Amino acid sequence: MTKNFSRIAIALLLILSFSTTQAQKFGHINSSDLLQAMPEVKKADSALQVYQKSLEDLNESMTKEYSTKLNDYQTNGATMNDAVRQVKEQELGDLEQRIQKFQAEAQDKFASKKDELYTPILKKAEDGIKSVAKDNGYAYVFDTSVGAVIYAQDSDNIMDLVKKKLGLK
Repeated sequence: MTKNFSRIAIALLLILSFSTTQAQKFGHINSSDLLQAMPEVKKADSALQVYQKSLEDLNESMTKEYSTKLNDYQTNGATMNDAVRQVKEQELGDLEQRIQKFQAEAQDKFASKKDELYTPILKKAEDGIKSVAKDNGYAYVFDTSVGAVIYAQDSDNIMDLVKKKLGLK
């Protein structure tokens, strides 16, 4: 009797888990296409380009100053007394270090600015996807833009639903 009860219980569990698995909905979205459709991305890209240009201009200005001082040193170095030559060499060395430091810091500043601009946009897209998934009963939503899904059974493309949720055309 106990064996029969166990077998019936196991069979019932298998049937229930199978029916639950079949009822799950799967969806997919190309997050890159979604981001390209968001006007906030265009604004962030534009702001990032302006910021990058300002950093490049400052780097170019410093490099030009270094080049001018180096040319002056190379042209007049032979006629300088030792004290002046040492000062000029120290000046060139300091300027070269400042340029290298600035270039390293500029990369960090650019990355921070990019994070600052894109984090709220990515959060909005993620929230939109999650909201659509919950509202429409999707168990899983796959991002096809990363190419991680090699094969999947038929699933719904939820791009239009997410665009509607975010007010995009």
